[in-house]
Amino acid sequence: MIARLRGILLESSYTACVIEAGGVGYEAAIPLSTFEKLPHTGEEASLFIHTQVREDAISLFGFATAEERALFRLLIGVSGIGGKLALNVLSAMPTAAFCQAVVSGDIKMLSRINGIGKRTAERLVVELKGKLSDFSSPAGLPAAAPEVASAMSDAALALEQLGYKREEIDRVLRKLSAELPEDGTGCENLLRKALQLLNF
Repeated sequence: MIARLRGILLESSYTACVIEAGGVGYEAAIPLSTFEKLPHTGEEASLFIHTQVREDAISLFGFATAEERALFRLLIGVSGIGGKLALNVLSAMPTAAFCQAVVSGDIKMLSRINGIGKRTAERLVVELKGKLSDFSSPAGLPAAAPEVASAMSDAALALEQLGYKREEIDRVLRKLSAELPEDGTGCENLLRKALQLLNF
């Protein structure tokens, strides 16, 4: 069972990468968040690995952080969620935003993820809500009331669509959540303040 993989990055795309270790090239499927953290081709890369063994194939899934791998493993434990769909979830929004959406029961936000319909979104909330204790403050974001969590999720998604990186988004929203008053954390206000910080 492969748990970690370190070697030279031979090639990468938005959905997969190949790392050479010990003279062997290992291909691992990855989420977009991991792709953004990969080094340049020819440099050393290190991934946390989830190995999936089936009768017809052995598949590797790679992650930049242990937190992403842990969430991936929770996702594939949900009925109807396979490896590919779990990667879609991790690629669609920051870990923090996803966990907040589940905790707050934001079905609308979860349904926006490619491949996740309303029923699957409801199943995610039901099956994961009580299993996210280790992610209670994902990426350092404090626990929030449902309306605030929803605003943060909406702002995070909007910023991603504008082309900002997840790491930058998490950093800025974490800063804003600690500074803004409770009545000033609507999505529009969060987005405006976040853009000011990101463009400074």
